[in-house]
Amino acid sequence: MVDTRERMAKEAGAPDLVLGTAGHIDHGKSSLVRALTGVDPDRLEEEKRRGITITLGFAQLALPDGRTVGVVDVPGHEKFVKHMIAGATGIDVALLVIAADDGVMPQTVEHVAVLQTLGITRCVVALTKIDLVDDEWRAFMKGEVEAWLANTAYAHAPVIEVSSKAGEGLDELKRALQAECDKAEHVKHGSLLRLPVDRVFTIKGAGTVVTGTLWSGTARPGDEIEILPEGARTRIRSVQMHNQPVEAAPAGNRVAFNLNNVKTDEVHVGDMLCAPASIEPTDQIDVRLTYIDVAGTGKPLATGARMHVAHGTREVLGRVLLCDKVPQLAPGGSVYAQIRLEELIAASYGDRFIVRTYSPVSVAGGGVILLAHPRRRTTLSAPEHELLDALREGDLPRACELSVQQAARPVSAADVARMIGWEEPAVARDLDAAVDSRAIEAFAAKGMPRLYWTKRQLQRSVSAIEKALVAFHTAHPGERGMGKAELQAQVAAHMPAPVFDGLVDKAVAADKAVVVGNTVGHPSFGGNTDEAERVAGEAILAALAEGGMTPEALPYLLSKAVDSPSLASRALARLEKEGAVVRLNREYAFDGAVFHAHVQALREWLTAHGSGTVADLKEPLGTSRKFAVPILEYLDAHGVTRRDGDSRTLQ
Repeated sequence: MVDTRERMAKEAGAPDLVLGTAGHIDHGKSSLVRALTGVDPDRLEEEKRRGITITLGFAQLALPDGRTVGVVDVPGHEKFVKHMIAGATGIDVALLVIAADDGVMPQTVEHVAVLQTLGITRCVVALTKIDLVDDEWRAFMKGEVEAWLANTAYAHAPVIEVSSKAGEGLDELKRALQAECDKAEHVKHGSLLRLPVDRVFTIKGAGTVVTGTLWSGTARPGDEIEILPEGARTRIRSVQMHNQPVEAAPAGNRVAFNLNNVKTDEVHVGDMLCAPASIEPTDQIDVRLTYIDVAGTGKPLATGARMHVAHGTREVLGRVLLCDKVPQLAPGGSVYAQIRLEELIAASYGDRFIVRTYSPVSVAGGGVILLAHPRRRTTLSAPEHELLDALREGDLPRACELSVQQAARPVSAADVARMIGWEEPAVARDLDAAVDSRAIEAFAAKGMPRLYWTKRQLQRSVSAIEKALVAFHTAHPGERGMGKAELQAQVAAHMPAPVFDGLVDKAVAADKAVVVGNTVGHPSFGGNTDEAERVAGEAILAALAEGGMTPEALPYLLSKAVDSPSLASRALARLEKEGAVVRLNREYAFDGAVFHAHVQALREWLTAHGSGTVADLKEPLGTSRKFAVPILEYLDAHGVTRRDGDSRTLQ
């Protein structure tokens, strides 16, 4: 059944979508859903007793072309606008319900404001209860509705006259819905799993079940997920889509997850289920905010106002701070703002949000999240403006490049993804493309992922290292250099040690620094210490050459060859850097020429014989088993040989 539905969806040229109702209380939303689908979305006893929708209801609708869409029915009462926003946050097509005997009412206006702010572009209007009015009034009311829609984002939305009771207009309404679904695109984007939870309940014998509209990614039984903002992890035991078990549920569908080993008090409505480690919850977001003033007060929105902030199915309190010293925002105006939240949300770049006034509660606008982890500020610099502009325009490659330019140190793709709130693989691709175009540079640091910075920033860091070294040598003319930790404290105390080590390597490559052990000096300074190191190095090489492929233990050999331990260490480090010495570990080192000659003999032996054991290979290596084992492990690590059981072959 699932395969058939998916095949028909593809044949129809569009994937499954989610349809959501909107409209004033008692305008017939639930009755219309029941007439269209045969399912009563009012499932609570209280809803049936009072005749109003209190929470979200769900159904599925078969369109004329055979495709099915999920349906979310929202409450119309002003007290339940919070639930309406939660339901609308995952829909792709809106079904706006307006009663012919009532017309446009307060929650009609409020719901349309929510739909527009959430970026829902496709809408069909159902003019319901036409059986209660005469033909003249029907025509009049349809004209009134079309005139009102002309000033909204749904000026061209079809208005279909229907009667849920008599069944009139239902087929025409379905055709109109199909036409809008054919033109609709998913409001949400992304490849990693994200599901805002809108229901949590228990099924006897199965355990905890959650439902929601799958924003992005694909859900499969067995997938590990993270429950945010708490951070607990679990696995999906089974997945249902349209009440049918499936092996894979793609984004854009109403889904139900049976969660493994999770109690109902450990996951809540408003939580976000995500691919593990894909999102870091935040309590601070940079946004593009539009102030709507649905209540029609005419009052401007003052910076610092405490408001309800709805994101996904979660609503938290926060303060809205307008950027660039803007004191207030007039109705209809838009501005960059930073919202500081009182609770964490699992936000990503491009997510839509709604703000409602603190008290009395009324929809006041909303917008789009641009930065999920901004630094704490409201006065934006020119580069920060440029970054927000790029994000607002959807230019993610440019935004990634600008993020690197503004970084105080080399950053990884994960760092940039965290700041923006976007998927790391996509960010990494954009950063690598920027490296290819020479807009930024890749940067290596031992034990860390690939890092990125600009050429100018790297040059400035190398110059800072050189300046500090010159100043040190000027103040201490008899010293070879300064400790690496001391140098970092002066130049880049805010950087991780491996990152600073990478910068020092760049300074060495640019001939702006020399490194001996943990001492860093400038190549133009150092006095006669070079001569002492040269003499010590010759003594060490002589001792190693005498030992051949069975040398003495390195600590003992160094103590015999050189009187000063520190001088011996520096001399050995220089010999290693020059390639004159090959050091296996702390215990053993070899004369470079002797070592490489025997490695060549090993290559020739393996070329002739194909493979060999330690016992075989100690002969061409000219050594004993004691040394052959660590030598072969060294060659394995450096890509010369490859171990397979007890034998080795050439890589």
